[in-house]
Amino acid sequence: MRTYRKELWFNTETRVALINITGEVEEAVRESGVREGLCLVNAMHITASVFINDDEEGLHEDFLEWLNKLAPYDPKRYRHNLTGEDNADAHLKRQIMGREVVVAITGGKLDLGPWEQIFYGEFDGRRPKRVLIKIIGE
Repeated sequence: MRTYRKELWFNTETRVALINITGEVEEAVRESGVREGLCLVNAMHITASVFINDDEEGLHEDFLEWLNKLAPYDPKRYRHNLTGEDNADAHLKRQIMGREVVVAITGGKLDLGPWEQIFYGEFDGRRPKRVLIKIIGE
């Protein structure tokens, strides 16, 4: 069995961002040489997310509006922020959107559905963070 590891680094200019990383993950699959296997993609920070959904701007705006209703940015609202942080909302948003995705590799390509794309969700940006891509297979 073959394994491959790659990191993607992000440092967004904004506190919140949704970034399509499908192309970077596809490139990692090509680099790995794996034809049949699995690809794990996970955010290595507790205020960021990796998820799969449609790449449609209105949907992304809906996600962000919905997340802000569930966990609004308000440094005085959360007990976590009493520690000197102001990012409790980002921790909660990450829990909702998820830490990682696993995608099958078939014939050397990501086996995604017709509208599926892989996204990095940043909820407490403006500093370096990474995403791990781990590929295993033959």
